[in-house]
This record gives sequence, C-alpha cells and structure tokens, in this order.
Amino acid sequence: MPRYAVFLRAINVGGHTVKMDALRGIFESLGLNGVATFIVSGNVVFEAPEDDAPTLERRISLGLLEALGYEVACFVRSMEELAEIAAHQPFTAAELEGAVSVNVAFTAAAVSAEEERRLREHRTDIDDFRVRGREVYWLCRRRQSESTFSNAALEKTLGRPSTLRGVSTVTKIRARFAGGGGRGSSQPV
Repeated sequence: MPRYAVFLRAINVGGHTVKMDALRGIFESLGLNGVATFIVSGNVVFEAPEDDAPTLERRISLGLLEALGYEVACFVRSMEELAEIAAHQPFTAAELEGAVSVNVAFTAAAVSAEEERRLREHRTDIDDFRVRGREVYWLCRRRQSESTFSNAALEKTLGRPSTLRGVSTVTKIRARFAGGGGRGSSQPV
C-alpha cells in the first residue's frame, strides 16, 4: 500500500491544540493505515490504497473539520515526492553560507509563473526564495523573527493556503518513515 506524508496547517498553533494520540485516532477513523505522527506540528505519515493526493487531501480535511470543528489545510506528498523535496538543492553553497534556516512551503497546486513573480518581490538581504512545482523554498539569513516574511505573507502572495516546515524536518520524516519503520508512534524531537 502506498505511503504518504501529510503536512497540516493550523495544528498546535494559534490556540488549536491537538494531542498526537487524538490526531492518529482521527486518521485511523478515516480508514488510513500505519498512522504515525512526527513532532507536534501537524506531520502525519500513513498508508492508503488511493494514489490520488487531491482526493486524500479532501478526505483528510473533511475528517479533521468534523473531528476538530475548524478547517485544516492538508498537503499530501508520497514518500517518493518527499525524497525529491528533501534532496532538492535550490540554493548554491555561497547562498547557503551564513544562512540561519531553509524552509519548504507546501502548497496544493504548482506555483504559477505569476505567483513566482510576486514572490520574488519579497526578496531582501535576509530572505530569498526558489520555486519547484508545489513547493517554495525559503532561505532566511537571519532569525525568522527578524524577517518581514512569514507563512501568512506567503499565503497572501500566492492567494491560497500553505504550510512551512524546515528542510531538516522534511529530511528526518523521509529518513524515518520511507522504509516502513515507526508505524503508529510519534517521534519526539
């Protein structure tokens, strides 16, 4: 059965607290198998017989709305896609030198040329961006609290939901769950 990771928006931020056991239970109630969470920021790995990410995103989103009482944007990626996302090197070594963080923003659909143009308008001495399909890579050369950019700014620029994760988190999820390990457990980090 295919294995996926889903990155959830609005889990354990902004007053929306969800225990990982409860989150796993919601996913299991949706008929998803091998459910595991990774840290407490809305990262869930599961198996499903479907191979259509948009269908899975809708199914999970509706299940979370019913269980939690608020909308949760869901961004599903296969383990193969996650491997490509984690391995992608959008910035040169020189660009990475002295950078504090590199994040990846997940979106539901590919970023258009017009959206990418609007995103480039946010480039500063602190922040730089690269787009690859449904992902936006954000290089931050200082602490994110010193940047004027955020996920809210990204969503406004794109005109649609997104959620951010550190590239290191994406890499750890891929490494931990690609081979089938960690089923039904949370990984505290």
